[in-house]
Amino acid sequence: MVAFRFHQYQVVGRALPTPNDEHPKIYRMKLWATNDVRAKSKFWYFLRKLKKVKKSNGQILAINEIFEKRPTKIKNYGIWLRYQSRTGYHNMYKEYRDTTLNGAVEQMYDEMASRHRVRFPCIQIIKTATVPAKLCKRENTKQFHDSKIKFPLIYKKVRPPTRKLKTTFKASRPNLFM
Repeated sequence: MVAFRFHQYQVVGRALPTPNDEHPKIYRMKLWATNDVRAKSKFWYFLRKLKKVKKSNGQILAINEIFEKRPTKIKNYGIWLRYQSRTGYHNMYKEYRDTTLNGAVEQMYDEMASRHRVRFPCIQIIKTATVPAKLCKRENTKQFHDSKIKFPLIYKKVRPPTRKLKTTFKASRPNLFM
């Protein structure tokens, strides 16, 4: 089992009830964070931007971690995101193959940090989805959809059968292609 840095949380919250509004609207958000404290913080960050609800005049009703139903089956994941670069905000769609959505999100954060130099706080995940093979767009994902795919072992070094036959120097170069 792989321990992921980012976990998917479902946070449910609302504004505090007031005499004018005794039953305020309830908001539910799915987001990724390293722990539940950061998930709550991210929830208030987005709710403040989207609706006029702050942490001081709101309450969290529930916070749950979401787990994968089948974490052993490999799937194609599509991630729609928005990120802030040095020049401005950009929208992007990315595809990954992984066994869990958390693994795909982890890949996305690593790739964005390496290819685009965008760190975790500057990335906002808009939407995620499991993409069927026929609807995949990226060539990097499509190359694994072949049912007869093979991964040849090209570097095979013959080891001596006993320690007595092991030598540091050989008279001839080893043959690595068998």
